[in-house]
Amino acid sequence: MFTPSRAAGLEALTLFAPSAGTVYTRDRNHDTGPSRDNVSGLSPYLRHRLLTEREVVSVVLEQHRFGACEKFVQEVFWRTYWKGWLEQNPEVWRRYRRDVVELGLAGDTGSGDYREAIAGLTGIDAMDAWVHELLDTGYLHNHTRMWFASIWVFTLGLPWQLGADFFYRHLLDGDAASNTLSWRWVAGLQTAGKTYLATASNISRYTEGRFSPSGLATSARAIVEEPLPTRAPIAPAESTPSGARVGLLLHEEDLDAASLSAEHPWFDSNSRLVAIAGSADPDERSPSGASDVVRRFTASALDDGATRALDTLGRPAKVLPDTLPSTVLKWAESERLDAVVVPYAPVGPVQERMLRLGAVLASEAVTLTTVRRRWDTIAWPHAARGFFPFRERIPELLRQQGL
Repeated sequence: MFTPSRAAGLEALTLFAPSAGTVYTRDRNHDTGPSRDNVSGLSPYLRHRLLTEREVVSVVLEQHRFGACEKFVQEVFWRTYWKGWLEQNPEVWRRYRRDVVELGLAGDTGSGDYREAIAGLTGIDAMDAWVHELLDTGYLHNHTRMWFASIWVFTLGLPWQLGADFFYRHLLDGDAASNTLSWRWVAGLQTAGKTYLATASNISRYTEGRFSPSGLATSARAIVEEPLPTRAPIAPAESTPSGARVGLLLHEEDLDAASLSAEHPWFDSNSRLVAIAGSADPDERSPSGASDVVRRFTASALDDGATRALDTLGRPAKVLPDTLPSTVLKWAESERLDAVVVPYAPVGPVQERMLRLGAVLASEAVTLTTVRRRWDTIAWPHAARGFFPFRERIPELLRQQGL
């Protein structure tokens, strides 16, 4: 369904953009099956930044008035909002990671109900079909993800953390913020006390009668948690790297060197950028690793990003065999680098990897500098409360982006 390249993402954007206005607004909540064409299918490309949010919104706004395509633009900004919120509340991510490990150690991942659920053997026809679609394609319609999570938590009575982990291992577009916080929202944690209850009538209506499951929970009691720490401020964007020889290290959160360099003029204003490399490890998503579908997509997307680095440096990037700090250090030493620049990785496993890498590089007198996209720098500080206050700022955020 998804070819892991920027060219394929641009083609999908071209095909979808004419429908991003009133047609999308009217039809977006309907799930007609894997061949659906009422949604953009751009999320796997945005998640790895084979496409950027800015260029997607720009193309859509060239073809539609903002009022007509506002719903689609909001959907793009949902990912931005989730990332900004998690940046300011990283304890949520840390708790989730600990819970996934502890639930596994406690044996919950060996329970019959859990094994049946992830194998598509619950006996609930809709759930079982969605499991197989997810396993086969790495994708589910957004409305379906909500139904799935609700049935998982309130009908099957399974831990939301294990459901989030299951999604994260299999979704091509799975990212730490959108996935974790969406599951928390369904369970009544993200908006404290407010849950999402899937109903047979809603499922039947929006799947055009393909599914109308019986026996679903009729109530959804919100899960509670310990209070979160005080919100953390967004870290300031880092400045120009120091040193005469600089290398750029791409990773699976951001694979477009060309647009990144366009946002940061120092890339082109001098000849200090002498090398580009790329590395990725989707298995860091979970103690259980990632699915083969996700691994293949990520590896091919990395290869595509490395090949396209030719446009920035004049030669393809080197794809490193693994993400070990020692491997990156060996590359830096072979290129005689004074500094390594990486695209900013939001809260999640790649950020954790970059923190480990920074310590190792520093021990050998190589600095690690992160560069953040302007899209994120402008928007994230406004993701301090719920989405609706954030949504009201979208027109101004677009103006600040020149859109």
